[in-house]
Amino acid sequence: MKQSNIEKKQNRIIAVLSIVIPLAVAALFTVRIPGVDRLGFLPPIYASTNAITSVLLVFAVIQIKKGNRIMHEKLIKAAMVLSVLFLLLYVVYHATADATKFGDTNYNGIVDAAEKLAIGSRAYIYYFLLLTHILLSIIVIPFVLVTYVRASNGNFEQHKKIAKYTFPLWLYVAASGVVVYLMISPYYPA
Repeated sequence: MKQSNIEKKQNRIIAVLSIVIPLAVAALFTVRIPGVDRLGFLPPIYASTNAITSVLLVFAVIQIKKGNRIMHEKLIKAAMVLSVLFLLLYVVYHATADATKFGDTNYNGIVDAAEKLAIGSRAYIYYFLLLTHILLSIIVIPFVLVTYVRASNGNFEQHKKIAKYTFPLWLYVAASGVVVYLMISPYYPA
């Protein structure tokens, strides 16, 4: 089956966004907003957007299995909006605060031997979740966009083929973001 010019253009846009978004986020981590104190109220908000996204994704799958395409589409659009909101809030927070170290109970930016001993093997779990969350959050971008565009174009057979991969990836990224937040939150400075 030949791709239409519109599909080719959409695929080019998806490819560009899939590269530009992670690079822009990485670049923005080097930016500090002068005169703005740490916006410590943001992490629970952006973690909540991930939690709600997880719930919306599950309900979206339930709705499509029930044959309710309209509700499925609304839930997916809401999940996409929340994912973008998460990203914006995450970047703004990190533009106002230094990275929090897992296990840094005295908030000095160094996890010393006693702190390492106190967190024990939880550090391995945290860093595994964090690493997979970050890597899969990059990988999921083109999956979400392609899946959405295929449905928008009415190409439902191709949509279903990729959605079976997109759903678990996106759900893992959203849910692991919540777990990462819950694990790191005790180490945020007051």
